[in-house]
Amino acid sequence: MTELTAATSTRTARHHPVRVAARWMVTFLGFPLGGFAAMLLVGPVDDPWAAMLGGLITGLAIGGAQILGLGRGGPAPASWIAATAIGLTVGLTVGAAVVDYGTDLAALVIQGFICGFAVGTAQAFTLRPRLGRLALAWPAALAVIWPIGWAVTTVAGIQVDEQFTVFGSFGAIAVTVCTLVLPLVLNENGRSASR
Repeated sequence: MTELTAATSTRTARHHPVRVAARWMVTFLGFPLGGFAAMLLVGPVDDPWAAMLGGLITGLAIGGAQILGLGRGGPAPASWIAATAIGLTVGLTVGAAVVDYGTDLAALVIQGFICGFAVGTAQAFTLRPRLGRLALAWPAALAVIWPIGWAVTTVAGIQVDEQFTVFGSFGAIAVTVCTLVLPLVLNENGRSASR
């Protein structure tokens, strides 16, 4: 009986909302690491090829970090990472071109809207089996949240004129806080399904 209670409390502790939140908050590192890798490998986002390749590299890093943060309650790792990479590849290629590779606040907010919507749309496909219709809200949420990341980064005085693929650490922390609802909802759905 004691072993059963210990196993149950271990399982419950693993899904405690504070632990879920803490695990998710570490995922902010995927943004600056992915952006740094893209800058090293591709350079600044100043043409369609740089946007496409930079978006792919950064998306892989973000998706990889986020799937670790989602834990076992998240979507299949390969599909989440691929969706994030595809979404950011498309979003950055289109978004950077729409703003003519500009780096002023207005341009980056528009680019963030497009990237957020594209990433959210791709990720929504992987969320649908777990969240049902609620997954349809994810593209709109990221379309609002990603511009916040660019605004925070720009206002913080980060050198956005270097044409990074994604916002810096300050923006990444803001975006990660704003998206904290996702792992919490997935965790709650997982707990409900196991009852």
